Amino acid sequence: MSSLDTIQVFQSLNSSPHARLEQSAFLGDGVVAALWNNRHDSQDYHAPSHHTLSCYIAGGTGTFRRDQPDKKGSPDKICTLPAGHQSSWVVNGEIRLAHLYISPEQFSLNCVTLLDREPRELALQEKTFLADPQQAERFHRLIGMNWKEPGERLLTSSLAHELLDHMILSQVGLREGLRLKGGLAPHLRRQLVEFIELNLAEPLSLGQLAGTCSLSEYHFARMFRESFGLPPHQYLLARRISRARDLLRSTRMAFGEIAVECGFASASHFSNRFKQAMGATAGEYRMAFQS
Repeated sequence: MSSLDTIQVFQSLNSSPHARLEQSAFLGDGVVAALWNNRHDSQDYHAPSHHTLSCYIAGGTGTFRRDQPDKKGSPDKICTLPAGHQSSWVVNGEIRLAHLYISPEQFSLNCVTLLDREPRELALQEKTFLADPQQAERFHRLIGMNWKEPGERLLTSSLAHELLDHMILSQVGLREGLRLKGGLAPHLRRQLVEFIELNLAEPLSLGQLAGTCSLSEYHFARMFRESFGLPPHQYLLARRISRARDLLRSTRMAFGEIAVECGFASASHFSNRFKQAMGATAGEYRMAFQS
């Protein structure tokens, strides 16, 4: 997600005369955070293209969904709103709530890396007013950070990943009645993931990846996107950035060495890609975790 204009839930609240945005930030990796105050309002969400994970920070005892009028919100309650869902909300009284907006591409990547499953096999389950103390505690830590401070904002990215991973591991279910066609077979997918992880330092080509599955480049690229939810080059870049983050946190390797280890052509290429993905330099990222 490159612009707040594409985040429908954010735009719906932002256009309300009753809602007030306290702060928002792009946390990298297709995740955006926002903190809202709202009072005496109504909101309708019509098939947003992103997933939304929310936590009631304060108030909300007069908030309910129109299709579930007997269920009311309260502090620390968690809501999961998948992409494509429909919901209508009534806010009586005041509420303070935190949102994470998650791109479908990042959801797909986490499904592959966490669950070793094709994203199209899986569905994010819609949850309203869920009691999850671990998630609530993470949200409280998140809003306690200064999102405008580069070093601290990098720490929020790791916390956002904890929230996303917990949501996926606890709430993702198999789609009912789905017949998969056109993707990579499970054993080929596992073989491919292992090959990529072992060769992140190498200048991999589409032909090399296709060759591991004995497919043409054309058919491989289509089937890869069917299985992983994003094209091969985006998946490879995400895995390289993830490896770089691990090395920045756990080693004292020079940036040039990390660039080589993660398959980037040069230290400057690595630095540019890292800043695009994370919103801060590799040096700022390392310094944040040292402190």
